[in-house]
Amino acid sequence: MATERMSFDDLPPAVLVGVQSHAGEILRTEMVIQGYNSQIAARISTADGSFFIKGLRADHGRVWTQHREAEVNPYLRGIAPALLWQVEDAGWVLLGFEALDGHHADYSAGSPDLPKVADLLCRLGEVPCPPIELRHAEQRLAAYAAKPTDVAHFAGDSLLHTDLNNENVLVNGPAYLVDWAWASKGAAWLDAAHWVVWLMAAGKQEPRSAEEWAARVPAWRTAAPEAVTAFALATANLWEEIAGVDPDPWTATVFDASRRWAEYRKAG
Repeated sequence: MATERMSFDDLPPAVLVGVQSHAGEILRTEMVIQGYNSQIAARISTADGSFFIKGLRADHGRVWTQHREAEVNPYLRGIAPALLWQVEDAGWVLLGFEALDGHHADYSAGSPDLPKVADLLCRLGEVPCPPIELRHAEQRLAAYAAKPTDVAHFAGDSLLHTDLNNENVLVNGPAYLVDWAWASKGAAWLDAAHWVVWLMAAGKQEPRSAEEWAARVPAWRTAAPEAVTAFALATANLWEEIAGVDPDPWTATVFDASRRWAEYRKAG
């Protein structure tokens, strides 16, 4: 469920002072509407440059995602915008990133962004899993697997993003992955599988076309067909639950895509 967004300018004065100690005097702020995990998401301009800031109250139930994103960022050079500084004050946790210009990836068939996203996932697959605490994919999907034994397919030692929503992919020359709140550890092919769902949901692609794009990622080709089918079924169950709790058009679209992919996998 989306986190309610608030204005950067409404932060406590002590927090704003903390930000300015790192970024310089703030000249302009612009709220960022994309994203679902942060209470604060803004682009600020200062005499020293532009920065993207995201944050949560320190007592928020998901504030651990801020700390996880800060821990994983140093390992993502060339994959994600660099984390430049952090502010923890007056009950808030904020992360300040380099601000990249560009656009959110277009996942529709024929988009020139698609090869760039495939290349991004290939490069991510070459990043060693860092020695930090990460959630495990098999644990996250255990409650949604069609059979208890299916979860073994999702285990592995690779670093995963797990949220390939096109709004989490910024194309600025090459493509970059933003919002690492749900970084996990698991089977190397899982991010390509997550991409399939979003190619269908955001790009309106058919299952065959989406899987053909996923096949450009070497890790995808290591997955057994039954493992991919197990993931598709689990993902459909996950999004069915999400759509039941938060029945808005966005969740309904992703649930429909995941359901159609699961049906395609079962039929094949």
